Amino acid sequence: MNCLSKTILLLIFSVSSFASCKKNTEQDNLSPANDNWPTDLNRSVTQGLNFPWEILWGKDDNIWVTERPGRIRRINPRTGEITFTHTITEIVSTGEGGLLGMVHHPDFLSNGFIYVVYNYNKNTTYTEKVVRFTFSNNALSNPTTLIDDIPAASIHNGSRLLISPDNKLFITTGDAANTAFSQNTASLAGKALRINLDGTIPTDNPITGNPAWSWGHRNQQGLVMNNNILYASEHGPNIEDEVNIIIKGRNYGWPNVNGPCDGAELTFCNTNNIAQPIFSSGSSTLAYCGLDYYGNSRISQWTNSLLMVTLKDQSLIQMKLSNDGLTFISSAIFFKNQFGRLRDICVSPTGRVYVCTSIGGNADRLIEIQQL
Repeated sequence: MNCLSKTILLLIFSVSSFASCKKNTEQDNLSPANDNWPTDLNRSVTQGLNFPWEILWGKDDNIWVTERPGRIRRINPRTGEITFTHTITEIVSTGEGGLLGMVHHPDFLSNGFIYVVYNYNKNTTYTEKVVRFTFSNNALSNPTTLIDDIPAASIHNGSRLLISPDNKLFITTGDAANTAFSQNTASLAGKALRINLDGTIPTDNPITGNPAWSWGHRNQQGLVMNNNILYASEHGPNIEDEVNIIIKGRNYGWPNVNGPCDGAELTFCNTNNIAQPIFSSGSSTLAYCGLDYYGNSRISQWTNSLLMVTLKDQSLIQMKLSNDGLTFISSAIFFKNQFGRLRDICVSPTGRVYVCTSIGGNADRLIEIQQL
């Protein structure tokens, strides 16, 4: 194990005790051997979507989708039928902004809580916030703002949501086109934020009274947790997209550092104890986006891997993890240029894999991967 891996390993233990999760770990109640689902290879489950941003395997065994213009949809993963649609009229979708990440409360089946993050105009200022809705009787109601005044812009807004097993809500935010925000811990932009599910700030956050969990981020658009480790994917400017292990109180370098520390960046890295990526795109950008963990045997080649979709490269990247999850041991690219730009990925508890395209104009699809 190299020095970086040892450092990461030691620091991981400072993170609150987490169990494996991304979005949720409910069972879909269908065994791989006899589930009688459609067997079309890499089938289009649903078409006619418009910039889907989050695809979430819900606690009710449906796929929940956010669309950037402001719609939340629920889709039957077997038939593709859209069984629920709700539009949040407050949302303003400017450039890359709009309705972004979503997650269900662990007790969604009893309390109906859904958390979303989106952009809107607060007076005349483009702003981002996290809102909790209650789903009941096939309707969303009682919007409750948990955190507000996150800087927003037409680019670099993040934002993924994840609830840890100890009931903390993680929120990734972009630098909102202002690189100075990322190194400023008083700003909510360019961070991984961590709050309680009622919107209060946990007492064990690295800075008292501050929701920031880590900083120095450019634009994180993928988030997953497995085996006590929190991973995030991040867009680079024109080189070095990153996959990072997110550690309490660590600085990830942007804008002073991009990708692994090297050259003129070394002084800043050494002075600021910069956490370096475990995977990066090198001398180009692929537009790393949605991220999930695959621990199932349905597609055995992917077992114990991070799966990540890309926008610019229009592909799915498999990153095979080491046994401790702190490094990757190999990578492979699938479906390049087959489906178009890919925004998010979702894995069901029985190992079914879904991706969504990001084209716009009601031309987007939800696709189930049946075969590599």
